[in-house]
Amino acid sequence: MADLINSQPWSNTLVSLLPTPLSKTTVLRTLRLIKDPSKALRFFKWAQQSGFPHTAQSYFIMLQILGRDRNLNVARNLLFSIEKKSNGTVKLEDRFFNTLIRSYAEAGLFKESLKLFQTMKSVAVSPSVVTFNSVLSILLKRGRTNMAKEVYDEMLHTYGVSPDTCTYNVLIRGFCKNSMVDEGFRFFKEMASFNCDPDVVTYNTLVDGLCRAGKVRIARNLVNAMSRKCEGLNPNVVTYTTLIRGYCMKQEVDEALVVLEEMSGRGIEPNMVTYNTLIKGLCEVHKLDKMKDVLEWMKDNGGFSPDTFTFNTIIHSHCCAGNLDEALKVFESMKKFQVRMDSASYSTMIRSLCQKGDYDMAEVLFDELLEKEILLSNFGSKPLAAAYSPLIQYLCEHGKSKKAERVMRQLMKRGTQDGQLYNTLIMGHCKEGAYESGYELLVWMLRRDFLPDVDIYDYLIEGFLLKNKPLLAKETLEKMLKSSYQPKTVTWHSILAKLLEKGCAHESAGVILMMLEKNVRQNINLSTESLKLLFRCGQQERAFEIIDLVYKNGYRVTVEEVIQFLFERGKLSEACKMLLFSLKNHQNVNINLCNAIILNLCKINKVSEAFKLCYELVEIGLCQELTCLNDLLAALEEGGRREEAIFISKRLPRLENLDESKGNRSSKNFRPIKV
Repeated sequence: MADLINSQPWSNTLVSLLPTPLSKTTVLRTLRLIKDPSKALRFFKWAQQSGFPHTAQSYFIMLQILGRDRNLNVARNLLFSIEKKSNGTVKLEDRFFNTLIRSYAEAGLFKESLKLFQTMKSVAVSPSVVTFNSVLSILLKRGRTNMAKEVYDEMLHTYGVSPDTCTYNVLIRGFCKNSMVDEGFRFFKEMASFNCDPDVVTYNTLVDGLCRAGKVRIARNLVNAMSRKCEGLNPNVVTYTTLIRGYCMKQEVDEALVVLEEMSGRGIEPNMVTYNTLIKGLCEVHKLDKMKDVLEWMKDNGGFSPDTFTFNTIIHSHCCAGNLDEALKVFESMKKFQVRMDSASYSTMIRSLCQKGDYDMAEVLFDELLEKEILLSNFGSKPLAAAYSPLIQYLCEHGKSKKAERVMRQLMKRGTQDGQLYNTLIMGHCKEGAYESGYELLVWMLRRDFLPDVDIYDYLIEGFLLKNKPLLAKETLEKMLKSSYQPKTVTWHSILAKLLEKGCAHESAGVILMMLEKNVRQNINLSTESLKLLFRCGQQERAFEIIDLVYKNGYRVTVEEVIQFLFERGKLSEACKMLLFSLKNHQNVNINLCNAIILNLCKINKVSEAFKLCYELVEIGLCQELTCLNDLLAALEEGGRREEAIFISKRLPRLENLDESKGNRSSKNFRPIKV
């Protein structure tokens, strides 16, 4: 079945050829043998639709496949749908979470990995020792030693999970790699209290930590004590190779050669790594004659031929000595002897060519690297992003950011990250006007817990505004705030102005709210336009919420302009409410506009609102300037609102003054009410 799926595109024709019913063994074996992860997922779904009840094992295999393919969102969705899709027959297990936690970490998504660990606990799935070992490894690889101690304490005291030898190997390696060898030794001594016997990996890890700390003599004593302390436990080729590396790091290559003889005397054959380690050490101290001797010994005694690492070491040695022509010869000889090249082969040459200023040749090798997709291969050493930094910088400065990004994306797929390269590429895209591409990289950068330079945000925002894309400018500003940067006041105002220009009512209101929250100075014209836009779009409640907050924070808007705007568009209730707000805040009002609004409210039978506004105007002594009282009185009488009508009647001018003010009065006859 797997052969059939692998050989054809997924289609209805293919599905019709697949046999049913399916057995558990068939499904599990087929899932393991399908080469394309997307086809594996299609088969998985098809099997369920065909009536096959997926088991815990089939779900686990599918999660592993998706994790290896970096299809992590789909994997996460599948994980949290297991109980529902299986009708409760398959419960969430720690191993489901374990595989996804590791996959997130391998993809460089450190935060998501830890978040999943917390989610696991919140859904009542108890972490196992395997879970804790994975989380500890992830934390220590990121240098989070304090968090690792907290998780270890949680493991022992909260969940009562007993550590195993693997736990201690992870802890010892992690603390040693973080230059905390003493802590590593503390965990080494603690192993006995949990009945965990150290193995050769434990010792090799400690030896490596000591050698990295320059304590090679202590490391050698530890190696000599291995057999005495643990019966049947003897140093292996890794142990001695680590010691040789330690001596080479201290440039004590003669001692390293003594260790080589010692291991041969104990019947432990050096491997290719041993020879390459020694060759690297000899290259670094420029003992090329002894290096040739080791190459001969390697060939005669072990039957080894120089491999990729050997060539890379020699190339690196020549580059460091400034012998670039010799390095290029060795590089070309790799092709001649059909020795496979890896990332280090190219990165060493590219970096050295850039340092010399030969960017043309460096770019030729760069293109070759891209074409062969060497960075995507798991062969050889893991690529270092910093090694390609000089050429990526050069390409971005010369309008070739797209090419540079291709390499960056290949590095990302290998889990290699570098914050400064993100900054370089984003700036490159901005200079070329490709702001969307820069923004996409910014999102990737933030997801991987890198802090962008503040200039990155300024360039992107400026670019989006220039391209009339204020929504993207606003999103960038929000990310800028999350990065704990404070945008300039002019940046806020520029984004708000463009949002208003594009008619983005909701978003412009959001910007004003953020500005008030961050205590950013308001622009009276922009705030006024934002209110008008909200009213135009029917968002009255939001408009009144905004103006209330603006005034509470000590700022103002041109209220009269907003009221005139509302009046002209027939939004009389809103205009009335805005006038009342203005009076409450002791703002001057246009009495003619007040009269007009009261008259028009009466015409549409909103007498209650008209009276309320009139009452407030009378209360502040503007009764004599109101020309609408007769009309309001008539409307109140018609509506049977006697008390309000009496209030208005008392404030009407006497009959003897009627002729004098005739020009300002309504054309209706004055009809006083008898009290």
